Order: sequence, then structure tokens, then C-alpha cells
Amino acid sequence: MAKKKVEKPRREVTKGQLSRWQRQRKRQRIILSVGISIIVIALGIVVGGWFIQYQKLHQTVIRVNETEFNMDYFIKTLKIHSQSLPPEYRVPEYMLFVADGVVRLIEENELIRQGAAEVGIIVSDSEVDNELKRRDPPLSEDYRDSVRAEMLGRKLGDRYFEKEVPMSDEQRHIMAMLLESENQAIEVRANLESGEDFTELAGELSLENFSKKKEGDLDWRPKGILPIFLGSSFPEEQVFELEVGELSQPIYDEEKVKDVGYWLIEVLERKEDTDEAHVRAILLGSEKEAQEVRNKLEAGEDFATVSFEYTQAYEKGGDFGWLTPGRGSPAFDEFVFNTETELNMVSEPIRDEETTTEGGYWLLKVVDIDDNKEITDEDRDLLKAKAYNDWVSELWDNNEVDDSYLDDEKKLWAIERVLGS
Repeated sequence: MAKKKVEKPRREVTKGQLSRWQRQRKRQRIILSVGISIIVIALGIVVGGWFIQYQKLHQTVIRVNETEFNMDYFIKTLKIHSQSLPPEYRVPEYMLFVADGVVRLIEENELIRQGAAEVGIIVSDSEVDNELKRRDPPLSEDYRDSVRAEMLGRKLGDRYFEKEVPMSDEQRHIMAMLLESENQAIEVRANLESGEDFTELAGELSLENFSKKKEGDLDWRPKGILPIFLGSSFPEEQVFELEVGELSQPIYDEEKVKDVGYWLIEVLERKEDTDEAHVRAILLGSEKEAQEVRNKLEAGEDFATVSFEYTQAYEKGGDFGWLTPGRGSPAFDEFVFNTETELNMVSEPIRDEETTTEGGYWLLKVVDIDDNKEITDEDRDLLKAKAYNDWVSELWDNNEVDDSYLDDEKKLWAIERVLGS
């Protein structure tokens, strides 16, 4: 006989229990939703931050014609060119100057690459690869463009500019000296005309280092060399217009820096206990000019006004403030801190050979002329370097370069990543 199945009593759910279960499930759903939201927000912050940084790193910051360079490239290049800096210079204020130089370097390297390609000069990737490996120690990929620029420079010099500079040309055997004033130049010229030796006088009087060292004898030179040795304002055209044996009239060169200046100094007050002196001064380029300016002051003209018009010192108003010994040159200090120096009296012109001023007068002489003389290797190298620099200047003038996006704020952002790496 089969057993009768006993049914379990049904469990009755009360309204209270049902309400508690519903509240628990609701809390669980809320907790789960909050947890998911927190995770989503956290992921959003991480992903959002990464995306913002990704955007910044891949933002174009420099454009040279159609070639673009992004922030990531700029940061890597900045890191390369700042890693050898001493610790005291690895600070944002100084690094801004480094960053400006790196911007210029990136732009110029690309201009050279494009310009070289136009004249048929290229450096292949395989050549760069070999050069990176050849260095000791080997260089990383970050150095690729810098190394390519170096190699292009050498190729341009050896292949392109080698053809631009002739092996021989008209040359002149030239004598030259730089003097401080027209009056002195006229006097020295008269002495030369009366038979005094050019080399002797130039070695004694010339205020330009190269001509003084050479005692005025600049040797045989083609056109283009003397402005390199003596400064871009050197009157080369006048040299190549002189006849053999002809001595030039004094030729003014307003840009030439010479190793002498003349001070007019007035001590206003002195503190004996601290050895301080309140000073105002004017720096002039020649003794004659200094005497003329002193006469203006003696006649009652305002010191500050005269200083603004004539001085070659940084303090354009003439007021140097309170000074202590050692702040000026020996010639300057000797007058200022001499207890016998009268207060409120403008000095006679004080010659100072440890300062520099602009302006002077050249005397030039041509010893001989050769219409087709072989150019020395040294001079050819200088002429090739000059041709290269002129070519690069033309690239800057004739191409489109834009780095306006890269302002100081963005440079500082890049600098922070370099310093933090």
C-alpha cells in the first residue's frame, strides 16, 4: 500500500517581511549603483586625464612649411638639450631660455633639411642608423633628427658650398689699425706719411685685438674674410678700392667695439664708516669726446640729460647709486675711493683699458695686389662657413615658420615634464 504524500505547510510571508526584503534589495541596488558610478567616475578621471594629456602631447606646436612637430617631439628634444645642465640651471626660469633655443633649433634643422633636399643633398635613414650606432655610447632614436642635421651640415659643406667658394681670387696684402678718434687717426696718418713704420704704430696703438696682435699686417686676403676677422662693419669696400701703396683717410666705424673708454665721474656723497660712495658717471668712446662732454657739464648742462645723449654705460641717466670698492674697474675705483677726490666735481677724462666702447677710426693700406692668388685652406673654410650662414639666413627669410601656439605657459608645461622625468 503506497504511502500517502505529506505536504509541507506553506510558509506565509507577512507584509512586514516583504517590506523588509524590498528595502534590502533597494539598498543593494543603490550600493551596487553607487559602486559602479564610483568606478565609472574613477575610470573617467583616469581616461579623461590620459586623453587630455594625449591631446596636449599630440598637439602641433611648431610648423615649418608643411612639416609639423607636436608637443611630444618638443619635450623629447628639450630633454636631450637640457640633460647636461648643472642642477642649479635645471629650474623653470632658466629652462625657459633653453626652451626658446630648442624651438629655434628644431625650426632651423628642418629648414636646413628642406633646403638641402632642394639642392639634392639628403641623408638617408640608414646613414642616420649607422651614425647612431657608431657613437660612443650609441645614441637613442630621440637623437635621430639632431644627428641628421649634423650630417647634412657636413655634406653641404663638402659637396655644395665647396663649389660655391673659388680656389683662387683677387687678393690684397692689407695693413690696418683701429684708433679711438678722428683727431688721433689724422695725427697717426701724418706720422705714417712722414715715414714712420705701420707695424710699429699698429702694434702700439691699435685698439682692435686682431690687428694689434698682427701689428697691423693682415696678410693676403680675398673679399669676405676681413669682416669675419674684424667685424661685419669693417670697411672692406674701401680696402679693395685702394691702389698699391695707398694709405686711406680715417674711416669711421660706428659699430666696432674697442678695448678702451673714458669716464667722467662725479662723487656726490661718501660714507667713511662703510667705505661707500654715491656716484654718477658717463662713459665715452674717446678722450676728445669725453673732453667735449665735460665742457657741456661745466657750462651748466644737466648731467642726466647729457648722460642719456652720450653715455655708453648701462646706466643711461648717469646715476650709479651707492658703490663699494670692487664694483668698478681699477681706474674707476681709484678715482671714486681716493679720499682726496673732491665731492660734486666732475673729473677730467679718465682712461680705462678694462672697459669697452663702440666706435673708432680705421687707417688702411694696401701693400700689394694679386688678381688671381690661391686662397688658403683656412680662408676657404671661413668663406664656406659664411656662405652656409648666409644660405641659412635666406631659408629663414623665404620660408614659413610658425611657433605661435607654443607660448610660455605651454613651454612651462613641457619643462615640468622634462624636470619630472
